[in-house]
Amino acid sequence: MIASDSFKESLSSASIAEAAETGIKRLYPDTEISKFSVSDGGEGLTESIVSALGGQYVNMTVSDPLGRSINAVYGICSGTAVIEMAAASGLPLVAPQERNPMHTTTFGTGELIADAINKGCRKILLGMGGSATCDGGTGMLEALGWRFLDKNGNALHGIGGNLTAIATIDDSGVPDAVKETEFTVACDVRNPFSGPQGASYIFSPQKGANPQEVEQLDRGLTNFAAIIAGKYGTDITSMEGAGAAGGLGGACKAFLNATLKRGIEMVLDAINIDDAISDADLVITGEGKVDSQTPSGKTAAGVLGRCQKHGVPCVAIGGMVAMCDELLHAGFAGIFPILSRPCTLQEAMDESTAFENVARTALQIVSLFNAAHQ
Repeated sequence: MIASDSFKESLSSASIAEAAETGIKRLYPDTEISKFSVSDGGEGLTESIVSALGGQYVNMTVSDPLGRSINAVYGICSGTAVIEMAAASGLPLVAPQERNPMHTTTFGTGELIADAINKGCRKILLGMGGSATCDGGTGMLEALGWRFLDKNGNALHGIGGNLTAIATIDDSGVPDAVKETEFTVACDVRNPFSGPQGASYIFSPQKGANPQEVEQLDRGLTNFAAIIAGKYGTDITSMEGAGAAGGLGGACKAFLNATLKRGIEMVLDAINIDDAISDADLVITGEGKVDSQTPSGKTAAGVLGRCQKHGVPCVAIGGMVAMCDELLHAGFAGIFPILSRPCTLQEAMDESTAFENVARTALQIVSLFNAAHQ
Protein backbone atom coordinates (compact mmCIF):
# COMPACT_ATOMS: atom_id res chain seq x y z
CA MET A 1 0.00 0.00 0.00
CA ILE A 2 1.21 3.51 -0.85
CA ALA A 3 0.01 6.39 1.35
CA SER A 4 2.40 9.35 1.32
CA ASP A 5 1.86 13.04 1.88
CA SER A 6 2.76 15.34 -1.00
CA PHE A 7 6.32 16.52 -1.58
CA LYS A 8 5.41 20.19 -1.60
CA GLU A 9 6.10 22.10 -4.81
CA SER A 10 7.26 18.85 -6.41
CA LEU A 11 4.86 15.88 -6.38
CA SER A 12 1.28 15.52 -5.18
CA SER A 13 0.29 12.66 -2.92
CA ALA A 14 -1.42 10.95 -5.86
CA SER A 15 1.68 11.40 -8.07
CA ILE A 16 3.91 9.78 -5.43
CA ALA A 17 1.59 6.77 -5.27
CA GLU A 18 1.62 6.53 -9.06
CA ALA A 19 5.42 6.79 -9.17
CA ALA A 20 5.84 4.09 -6.53
CA GLU A 21 3.50 1.78 -8.42
CA THR A 22 5.35 2.45 -11.68
CA GLY A 23 8.68 1.54 -10.11
CA ILE A 24 7.51 -1.57 -8.29
CA LYS A 25 5.81 -3.05 -11.36
CA ARG A 26 8.98 -2.80 -13.43
CA LEU A 27 10.20 -5.91 -11.62
CA TYR A 28 7.09 -7.20 -9.89
CA PRO A 29 4.22 -6.70 -12.36
CA ASP A 30 1.83 -8.96 -10.46
CA THR A 31 2.08 -7.03 -7.19
CA GLU A 32 -1.30 -5.84 -5.94
CA ILE A 33 -0.92 -2.18 -5.01
CA SER A 34 -3.49 0.00 -3.24
CA LYS A 35 -2.91 3.75 -3.51
CA PHE A 36 -4.17 6.48 -1.20
CA SER A 37 -3.80 10.25 -1.34
CA VAL A 38 -3.31 11.44 2.23
CA SER A 39 -2.58 14.74 3.96
CA ASP A 40 -2.24 16.08 7.48
CA GLY A 41 -5.48 18.03 7.20
CA GLY A 42 -4.01 21.12 5.54
CA GLU A 43 -3.29 21.48 1.85
CA GLY A 44 -4.55 18.44 -0.06
CA LEU A 45 -7.28 17.51 2.44
CA THR A 46 -10.11 17.74 -0.09
CA GLU A 47 -8.24 15.83 -2.78
CA SER A 48 -7.25 13.09 -0.34
CA ILE A 49 -10.76 12.33 0.81
CA VAL A 50 -12.61 12.92 -2.46
CA SER A 51 -10.23 10.69 -4.42
CA ALA A 52 -10.38 7.92 -1.81
CA LEU A 53 -14.15 7.92 -1.49
CA GLY A 54 -15.08 8.74 -5.07
CA GLY A 55 -16.80 12.01 -4.25
CA GLN A 56 -17.40 15.08 -6.37
CA TYR A 57 -16.00 18.58 -6.43
CA VAL A 58 -18.14 21.70 -6.07
CA ASN A 59 -17.01 25.03 -7.55
CA MET A 60 -18.59 28.22 -6.30
CA THR A 61 -17.98 31.95 -5.99
CA VAL A 62 -17.27 33.14 -2.45
CA SER A 63 -15.66 36.07 -0.65
CA ASP A 64 -11.90 36.05 -0.23
CA PRO A 65 -10.35 37.35 3.04
CA LEU A 66 -10.88 40.94 1.90
CA GLY A 67 -14.42 40.41 0.60
CA ARG A 68 -13.56 40.14 -3.09
CA SER A 69 -15.21 37.48 -5.25
CA ILE A 70 -13.09 34.39 -5.98
CA ASN A 71 -13.70 30.83 -7.10
CA ALA A 72 -13.28 28.16 -4.43
CA VAL A 73 -13.63 24.39 -4.47
CA TYR A 74 -14.79 21.89 -1.87
CA GLY A 75 -15.79 18.24 -2.00
CA ILE A 76 -18.88 16.17 -1.24
CA CYS A 77 -18.71 12.45 -0.45
CA SER A 78 -22.01 10.70 0.34
CA GLY A 79 -23.51 13.61 2.26
CA THR A 80 -20.23 14.65 3.91
CA ALA A 81 -18.63 17.91 2.81
CA VAL A 82 -14.85 18.27 2.83
CA ILE A 83 -13.73 21.89 3.09
CA GLU A 84 -10.33 23.54 3.38
CA MET A 85 -10.74 26.94 4.99
CA ALA A 86 -7.66 28.13 3.09
CA ALA A 87 -9.60 27.75 -0.17
CA ALA A 88 -11.61 30.83 0.77
CA SER A 89 -9.73 32.43 3.66
CA GLY A 90 -6.10 31.51 3.07
CA LEU A 91 -3.09 33.80 3.35
CA PRO A 92 -1.92 33.19 -0.26
CA LEU A 93 -5.17 34.79 -1.47
CA VAL A 94 -3.98 38.17 -0.17
CA ALA A 95 -1.01 40.01 -1.64
CA PRO A 96 1.77 40.71 0.92
CA GLN A 97 1.14 44.45 0.89
CA GLU A 98 -2.59 43.89 1.58
CA ARG A 99 -2.23 41.52 4.52
CA ASN A 100 -3.73 42.72 7.79
CA PRO A 101 -5.84 40.51 10.08
CA MET A 102 -7.62 43.61 11.37
CA HIS A 103 -9.48 43.65 8.05
CA THR A 104 -9.61 40.03 6.89
CA THR A 105 -12.52 37.65 7.40
CA THR A 106 -13.47 33.97 7.34
CA PHE A 107 -16.82 34.86 5.75
CA GLY A 108 -15.93 32.93 2.58
CA THR A 109 -15.34 29.77 4.61
CA GLY A 110 -18.81 30.19 6.06
CA GLU A 111 -20.23 30.54 2.55
CA LEU A 112 -18.67 27.21 1.58
CA ILE A 113 -20.16 25.55 4.67
CA ALA A 114 -23.58 27.13 4.08
CA ASP A 115 -23.60 25.91 0.48
CA ALA A 116 -22.77 22.37 1.56
CA ILE A 117 -25.54 22.41 4.16
CA ASN A 118 -28.00 23.77 1.58
CA LYS A 119 -27.03 20.85 -0.65
CA GLY A 120 -28.05 18.44 2.10
CA CYS A 121 -24.72 17.71 3.79
CA ARG A 122 -25.09 17.07 7.51
CA LYS A 123 -21.47 16.22 8.19
CA ILE A 124 -18.66 18.71 7.60
CA LEU A 125 -14.95 17.89 7.65
CA LEU A 126 -13.12 21.21 7.94
CA GLY A 127 -9.39 21.63 7.45
CA MET A 128 -7.70 24.58 9.11
CA GLY A 129 -4.31 26.07 8.41
CA GLY A 130 -2.74 28.81 6.36
CA SER A 131 -5.37 31.41 7.25
CA ALA A 132 -5.12 35.13 6.55
CA THR A 133 -7.43 35.87 9.45
CA CYS A 134 -7.75 36.58 13.14
CA ASP A 135 -11.47 37.24 13.35
CA GLY A 136 -12.25 34.62 15.99
CA GLY A 137 -14.39 32.83 13.42
CA THR A 138 -16.95 35.65 13.40
CA GLY A 139 -16.86 35.91 9.60
CA MET A 140 -17.67 32.24 9.17
CA LEU A 141 -20.41 32.43 11.78
CA GLU A 142 -21.88 35.55 10.18
CA ALA A 143 -22.25 33.64 6.90
CA LEU A 144 -24.04 30.86 8.80
CA GLY A 145 -26.62 33.20 10.35
CA TRP A 146 -25.13 34.57 13.56
CA ARG A 147 -25.13 38.33 14.15
CA PHE A 148 -22.65 40.20 16.31
CA LEU A 149 -23.86 43.52 17.73
CA ASP A 150 -22.14 46.44 19.38
CA LYS A 151 -23.44 48.16 22.53
CA ASN A 152 -25.85 50.22 20.42
CA GLY A 153 -27.30 47.18 18.66
CA ASN A 154 -25.51 47.79 15.37
CA ALA A 155 -24.46 44.71 13.41
CA LEU A 156 -20.70 44.21 13.06
CA HIS A 157 -19.04 42.55 10.09
CA GLY A 158 -16.89 39.57 11.06
CA ILE A 159 -13.37 40.98 10.88
CA GLY A 160 -10.59 41.08 13.44
CA GLY A 161 -10.84 44.80 13.99
CA ASN A 162 -14.45 44.52 15.19
CA LEU A 163 -13.86 41.96 17.94
CA THR A 164 -13.35 44.57 20.66
CA ALA A 165 -16.74 46.13 19.86
CA ILE A 166 -18.84 42.98 20.18
CA ALA A 167 -21.34 43.31 23.03
CA THR A 168 -24.10 40.86 22.07
CA ILE A 169 -24.53 37.67 20.08
CA ASP A 170 -27.80 37.13 18.20
CA ASP A 171 -28.39 33.56 17.06
CA SER A 172 -32.10 33.87 16.28
CA GLY A 173 -31.42 33.73 12.54
CA VAL A 174 -29.33 30.57 12.53
CA PRO A 175 -31.08 27.88 10.44
CA ASP A 176 -31.97 24.61 12.15
CA ALA A 177 -29.97 22.79 9.46
CA VAL A 178 -26.76 24.40 10.76
CA LYS A 179 -27.54 23.29 14.32
CA GLU A 180 -28.22 19.74 13.08
CA THR A 181 -24.89 19.45 11.26
CA GLU A 182 -21.97 17.49 12.70
CA PHE A 183 -18.60 19.23 12.42
CA THR A 184 -15.17 17.60 12.64
CA VAL A 185 -12.24 19.99 12.46
CA ALA A 186 -8.64 19.15 11.59
CA CYS A 187 -6.65 20.98 14.25
CA ASP A 188 -2.94 20.42 14.82
CA VAL A 189 -2.37 23.77 16.54
CA ARG A 190 -2.50 23.56 20.33
CA ASN A 191 -2.56 27.31 21.05
CA PRO A 192 -5.39 28.77 23.15
CA PHE A 193 -7.86 31.36 21.90
CA SER A 194 -6.19 34.40 23.45
CA GLY A 195 -3.35 35.42 25.74
CA PRO A 196 0.44 35.34 25.25
CA GLN A 197 0.31 31.98 23.42
CA GLY A 198 -3.00 32.69 21.70
CA ALA A 199 -4.09 33.26 18.13
CA SER A 200 -3.07 36.90 17.91
CA TYR A 201 0.32 37.01 19.64
CA ILE A 202 1.63 33.85 18.02
CA PHE A 203 0.18 33.99 14.50
CA SER A 204 -1.13 37.44 13.54
CA PRO A 205 2.32 39.07 12.97
CA GLN A 206 2.94 36.70 10.06
CA LYS A 207 -0.46 37.71 8.69
CA GLY A 208 0.49 41.39 8.59
CA ALA A 209 -0.35 42.77 12.02
CA ASN A 210 1.95 45.32 13.66
CA PRO A 211 2.61 45.21 17.46
CA GLN A 212 -0.26 47.59 18.27
CA GLU A 213 -2.66 45.57 16.13
CA VAL A 214 -1.50 42.33 17.74
CA GLU A 215 -2.47 43.75 21.13
CA GLN A 216 -5.82 45.02 19.87
CA LEU A 217 -6.65 41.70 18.26
CA ASP A 218 -5.85 39.87 21.48
CA ARG A 219 -8.07 42.25 23.44
CA GLY A 220 -10.78 41.57 20.89
CA LEU A 221 -10.43 37.80 21.20
CA THR A 222 -10.50 38.11 25.00
CA ASN A 223 -13.67 40.22 24.78
CA PHE A 224 -15.30 37.81 22.34
CA ALA A 225 -14.47 34.82 24.54
CA ALA A 226 -16.12 36.56 27.51
CA ILE A 227 -19.26 37.27 25.48
CA ILE A 228 -19.35 33.62 24.36
CA ALA A 229 -18.98 32.39 27.95
CA GLY A 230 -21.84 34.63 29.04
CA LYS A 231 -24.09 33.51 26.20
CA TYR A 232 -23.35 29.78 25.98
CA GLY A 233 -21.49 28.95 29.19
CA THR A 234 -18.41 27.76 27.28
CA ASP A 235 -15.03 29.30 28.12
CA ILE A 236 -12.69 28.89 25.15
CA THR A 237 -10.04 31.36 26.37
CA SER A 238 -7.51 28.69 27.36
CA MET A 239 -8.91 25.80 25.34
CA GLU A 240 -6.23 23.82 23.52
CA GLY A 241 -6.57 24.34 19.76
CA ALA A 242 -9.02 27.24 20.06
CA GLY A 243 -6.41 29.60 18.59
CA ALA A 244 -6.15 27.68 15.32
CA ALA A 245 -6.76 29.71 12.15
CA GLY A 246 -7.09 33.00 13.98
CA GLY A 247 -9.53 31.67 16.56
CA LEU A 248 -11.63 29.66 14.12
CA GLY A 249 -10.96 26.54 16.19
CA GLY A 250 -12.57 28.09 19.24
CA ALA A 251 -15.55 29.34 17.26
CA CYS A 252 -16.15 25.88 15.82
CA LYS A 253 -16.06 24.37 19.30
CA ALA A 254 -18.27 26.96 21.01
CA PHE A 255 -20.86 27.60 18.30
CA LEU A 256 -20.87 24.39 16.25
CA ASN A 257 -20.01 21.84 18.96
CA ALA A 258 -17.24 20.62 16.67
CA THR A 259 -14.92 17.74 17.40
CA LEU A 260 -11.28 18.81 17.08
CA LYS A 261 -8.97 16.10 15.74
CA ARG A 262 -5.39 15.91 14.59
CA GLY A 263 -5.49 16.48 10.86
CA ILE A 264 -3.94 13.20 9.82
CA GLU A 265 -6.25 11.22 12.13
CA MET A 266 -9.31 12.93 10.64
CA VAL A 267 -8.15 12.09 7.12
CA LEU A 268 -7.25 8.47 7.88
CA ASP A 269 -10.58 7.91 9.63
CA ALA A 270 -12.50 9.51 6.75
CA ILE A 271 -10.93 7.30 4.09
CA ASN A 272 -11.22 4.10 6.18
CA ILE A 273 -7.53 3.39 5.75
CA ASP A 274 -7.42 0.75 8.49
CA ASP A 275 -9.23 -1.74 6.26
CA ALA A 276 -6.61 -1.36 3.52
CA ILE A 277 -3.69 -1.54 5.96
CA SER A 278 -4.98 -4.73 7.54
CA ASP A 279 -4.87 -6.39 4.09
CA ALA A 280 -1.38 -5.12 3.22
CA ASP A 281 1.98 -6.88 3.52
CA LEU A 282 3.93 -3.61 3.37
CA VAL A 283 3.07 0.08 3.55
CA ILE A 284 5.16 2.90 2.06
CA THR A 285 4.51 6.38 3.39
CA GLY A 286 6.50 9.62 3.39
CA GLU A 287 6.72 13.38 3.06
CA GLY A 288 8.99 15.96 1.49
CA LYS A 289 11.22 16.26 4.56
CA VAL A 290 11.50 13.45 7.09
CA ASP A 291 13.02 14.81 10.29
CA SER A 292 12.58 15.14 14.05
CA GLN A 293 9.12 16.68 13.52
CA THR A 294 7.83 13.68 11.59
CA PRO A 295 6.91 11.55 14.65
CA SER A 296 4.95 14.45 16.16
CA GLY A 297 1.63 13.94 14.40
CA LYS A 298 2.66 14.47 10.78
CA THR A 299 1.27 12.36 7.96
CA ALA A 300 3.94 9.65 7.96
CA ALA A 301 3.59 9.19 11.73
CA GLY A 302 -0.18 8.89 11.42
CA VAL A 303 0.15 6.15 8.81
CA LEU A 304 2.84 4.44 10.92
CA GLY A 305 0.54 4.41 13.94
CA ARG A 306 -2.19 2.64 12.02
CA CYS A 307 0.34 0.11 10.66
CA GLN A 308 1.61 -0.64 14.15
CA LYS A 309 -1.98 -1.24 15.25
CA HIS A 310 -2.32 -3.95 12.58
CA GLY A 311 1.23 -5.33 12.80
CA VAL A 312 2.12 -4.26 9.25
CA PRO A 313 5.67 -2.97 8.50
CA CYS A 314 5.79 0.67 7.40
CA VAL A 315 8.64 2.26 5.45
CA ALA A 316 9.08 6.01 5.03
CA ILE A 317 10.58 7.85 2.06
CA GLY A 318 11.47 11.52 1.83
CA GLY A 319 12.83 14.12 -0.51
CA MET A 320 15.39 14.53 2.23
CA VAL A 321 15.95 12.69 5.49
CA ALA A 322 17.48 14.29 8.59
CA MET A 323 18.15 11.19 10.66
CA CYS A 324 17.89 11.69 14.41
CA ASP A 325 17.03 9.81 17.60
CA GLU A 326 13.33 10.63 17.21
CA LEU A 327 13.26 8.87 13.84
CA LEU A 328 15.43 5.97 14.96
CA HIS A 329 12.96 5.13 17.71
CA ALA A 330 9.73 6.00 15.88
CA GLY A 331 9.11 2.45 14.70
CA PHE A 332 9.53 2.67 10.93
CA ALA A 333 10.84 -0.54 9.32
CA GLY A 334 13.15 1.72 7.29
CA ILE A 335 13.59 5.34 6.24
CA PHE A 336 14.95 6.14 2.78
CA PRO A 337 15.88 9.40 1.05
CA ILE A 338 14.93 9.23 -2.62
CA LEU A 339 17.93 11.09 -4.05
CA SER A 340 20.41 8.95 -6.01
CA ARG A 341 23.16 11.54 -6.54
CA PRO A 342 24.22 15.04 -5.47
CA CYS A 343 22.17 17.71 -7.23
CA THR A 344 20.71 21.18 -6.74
CA LEU A 345 17.44 21.66 -4.87
CA GLN A 346 15.85 22.80 -8.13
CA GLU A 347 16.90 19.56 -9.83
CA ALA A 348 15.70 17.44 -6.93
CA MET A 349 12.28 19.10 -6.96
CA ASP A 350 11.84 18.81 -10.72
CA GLU A 351 8.64 16.81 -11.19
CA SER A 352 10.02 14.24 -13.63
CA THR A 353 13.22 13.78 -11.61
CA ALA A 354 11.32 13.34 -8.34
CA PHE A 355 8.89 10.92 -10.00
CA GLU A 356 11.74 8.70 -11.18
CA ASN A 357 13.48 8.92 -7.81
CA VAL A 358 10.34 7.76 -6.02
CA ALA A 359 9.84 4.96 -8.56
CA ARG A 360 13.41 3.69 -8.11
CA THR A 361 13.31 3.92 -4.32
CA ALA A 362 9.96 2.11 -4.05
CA LEU A 363 11.25 -0.70 -6.26
CA GLN A 364 14.36 -1.15 -4.11
CA ILE A 365 12.26 -1.20 -0.93
CA VAL A 366 9.99 -3.92 -2.30
CA SER A 367 12.97 -5.90 -3.63
CA LEU A 368 14.57 -5.86 -0.19
CA PHE A 369 11.27 -6.78 1.46
CA ASN A 370 10.73 -9.72 -0.91
CA ALA A 371 14.28 -10.98 -0.40
CA ALA A 372 13.81 -10.90 3.35
CA HIS A 373 10.62 -12.95 3.09
CA GLN A 374 11.79 -15.67 0.71
